[in-house]
Formats: sequence, C-alpha cells, structure tokens
Amino acid sequence: MELVARPEDKGERLDRFLARELAGLSRTRLKALVLDGQVTLDGKAERDPGRKLPAGAALAVEVPPPAPAEPEAQTIPLAIVHEDADVVVIDKPAGLVVHPAAGHESGTLVNALIAHCGDSLSGIGGVRRPGIVHRLDKDTSGLLVVAKNDRAHKHLAAQFADHGRTGALERAYRAVVWGVPPRKHGVISANLDRSTRHRDRMAVVPADRGREAVTHYSVDEVFAGANGERVASLVTCRLETGRTHQIRVHMSHLGHPLIGDRTYGMHFKTKAALLAPNARAAVEAFGRQALHAAVLGFEHPATGEEMAFESELPDDLAALLEALRAGN
Repeated sequence: MELVARPEDKGERLDRFLARELAGLSRTRLKALVLDGQVTLDGKAERDPGRKLPAGAALAVEVPPPAPAEPEAQTIPLAIVHEDADVVVIDKPAGLVVHPAAGHESGTLVNALIAHCGDSLSGIGGVRRPGIVHRLDKDTSGLLVVAKNDRAHKHLAAQFADHGRTGALERAYRAVVWGVPPRKHGVISANLDRSTRHRDRMAVVPADRGREAVTHYSVDEVFAGANGERVASLVTCRLETGRTHQIRVHMSHLGHPLIGDRTYGMHFKTKAALLAPNARAAVEAFGRQALHAAVLGFEHPATGEEMAFESELPDDLAALLEALRAGN
C-alpha cells in the first residue's frame, strides 16, 4: 500500500498517520510492521513508529500474508543438556530465535521444541511461546530452561520473578567488552525502559521510571592492543534482575559495550584499529554480540533439587578470545 503525506500531515507521528490512513489495520499491527522494517519512507525502511513526517513524504507499507495461528513443528537440531518429565535445558546456539515473532514466524526454538516434545510443553506461555519461561536474544548463545508442563512453568516462573534473591536461581554470562571496567568487581544498578527515540531498543532511565535492573560484573582477563594499551576485556556478568538486553545496555552505560553489538556498541567500532592485525580481523569478522549464557542454576520444580549447569564457550567466541590473547 502506498501513501503520501499531505502538507497538513507535516510533523505527525508515523504510527498515528498510518492508523488514520489504514483503518483496516490495528495500531499494534502497524507498530509491528514498522519495527519489522515493512514500512518505507521515501524508499528507505523506517523503524521508528514515532518518526515525525515531512510534508510530501512517500510511504509504502508491505503487509505480509497472515502467519499460521500456532507455530508448526520443525525438525531443528537441539543441544539438550538435560531433560526429564518436567524440564528440558537447552544450550542455544547464536542465531536461533527463541519464539515466533514478526519477521521470525518459523525456524525458532519453539518450532524445534514442538517437534521434540510434542504436546507435553506447558501452555502457560500461550500458543506462540509454549514452555518458554525466559529467553535469550537471537545472537546470544548459551543455557535456557523450558517447562514441559504447567506445574513446572509456574514454579520456574516464580523463581525467575524472584531473581534468585531467596532461592537457587543463578544466571551468569561471559562477555567480551571494549575497554576495561574501572574496578575488578562492580555492580551496575540502573533502571531500564524502552528508548523514547528507538522503540526497538532499551535505555537507562531515571530511578523513578522503568524497571529496576541490577548487574554484578567481574573482570576475568584483559587484552592489550598493538601499542600495549588495554583495549578489551573478558567479564563475567551475574544477573540480579533479568530485563530485556540488560547486560548489553548496562555494559554500554558503563562505557564498555560488548564487542560485536551493533545496537548498543557501534560508536566503539573504531576501537578495533588499536588492535594488532590478526586480532582486529577477528573482531571485525565477529558477527554478533560477544555474549554467552554460561551458567544456569535453579530449583527443580518437582523434586526441589538444586540443579546447576555450565556451558563451554562456543567455537566463535573461543576463537575470538584466542585472537585477542595472541595479540598479533
């Protein structure tokens, strides 16, 4: 569908303009189309629903055909770390989306789980997220637990809501960041909310807004550049809360965004020039944020046993670290 902004539309928000002009589509649906890049402004994808329109702007809206109401089973290889009648623990590879959403209607972890578990997954998450208690970003690798029945889902959800403050829940991530944090051990306590400028991103907000977010970090290893200057470091981040993009936003807020993070760390891309040639090439070729969910602990929802799992660094992240260590 093609539209043109009239002179009187100048300065109006994109989402409001579309909602008025395309009455057959809901505001929610239109927002999803914008965030998914299905709306172009003067020939370029516009992903900000709040973009103010110039007069005469030419807009095109591509509406994909409706997706199936429920995800389909798909045979996708899964790295299963543990499975019993109540839970399954997955070591998710980078690049695998957890559940269907706009732009990712198939090929997700949920599609794979439906094929693997059949009808045994918990239905509490709804038809789009059966069994999903928590999630990892598409390009974050590592451990994730899925509930196979409603009882397990409720028990695990309560643990995640408590953030492990009174129970066995533990989540630790390994991350490679630009620069070196100011202290070997530290705590980042900064509320998070949706960015007002980029609605597909999170941002640190004042203490009276957003949701509480607390990340504990420790510096494990430091990497020097070609001139001996400290350029990057390997850190372990332990979550006291679990917000969307929490580690990525908190480390960027601290001034040490994750290597490879194209959303929160692009302004640090030039730091690669400080590395020796081989290390610089490895960083520039690294195609995702350098983040891995390495440790996951929780209380088993049926037996009460404290479960603990660890995941080795995947090959791409291990190779990145070796290149940084070599420093040549």
